[in-house]
Amino acid sequence: MFLKPILAAAFSIALFVPAAQAGPICTLIADPVKNTPLLEEGDCDHRATPASTFKFALALMAIEDGIITDANAPKWPFKNGYAAWGGKNWKRETDPTDWLKYSVVWYSQLITKQMGVEKLNAYAQDFSYGNQDFSGDAGKNNGLERAWLASSLKISPNEQLQLLARYTNKDLKLSERTYALSRDIMPSQMINGWQVFGKTGMAYPQTKNGQYDRDRPYGWYVGWAEKGDQRRVFVRLRQDDRKMEGATGKRAQTNVLVALTPFLTE
Repeated sequence: MFLKPILAAAFSIALFVPAAQAGPICTLIADPVKNTPLLEEGDCDHRATPASTFKFALALMAIEDGIITDANAPKWPFKNGYAAWGGKNWKRETDPTDWLKYSVVWYSQLITKQMGVEKLNAYAQDFSYGNQDFSGDAGKNNGLERAWLASSLKISPNEQLQLLARYTNKDLKLSERTYALSRDIMPSQMINGWQVFGKTGMAYPQTKNGQYDRDRPYGWYVGWAEKGDQRRVFVRLRQDDRKMEGATGKRAQTNVLVALTPFLTE
């Protein structure tokens, strides 16, 4: 059954995937209500940087901790020196809804700095979130700025799925307000009468010499779908094997939605 306990020691925590594993790494789809796997393909125990999929977990933490108070608050202004590589949507005032919609890194960094490492570690332990390592790059003391961005924090597709299943079944130690507000701010779309919520993620892996391999980025898409009392949870992890146009996370999204749609029946 897909909701079995997971032993962290069993998984790779390598900083990069060998060339033989490039391309699709894992696709997972499950029914969390019936505790039933629907699709499992690839190496779903492989741990990789969560990249921006960490925003899902971070949103739960920030709402529960009182940092995020509603879908439009806090609204924080962009300042010079903030991460700005995401373009114009990062260079303006941002609220929780836009944070997730446009995947604004500096907003995440303000949240993690407010929370601090101790609270992040406590929530990560409660969530069984991968290797729970917020130390950041070795010797740089930058965990609060980039632990989840091709750095120390790693998670496998199976572990992502476990968290999503616990979330949709309301098995996490969270308030009803956190469940409701996190759902409100998560990007979603309608497919076959189902509301599909999800978060992309993309990051360039670090090589052994500390550089970034910009030809072979990781891409994630993780989320859940709901219709009435029915639920589906899904995860896709891939790594490009060459430089390609567009975002790897968007390719992961397209891949898993094609696989998911047959399981979204009317």
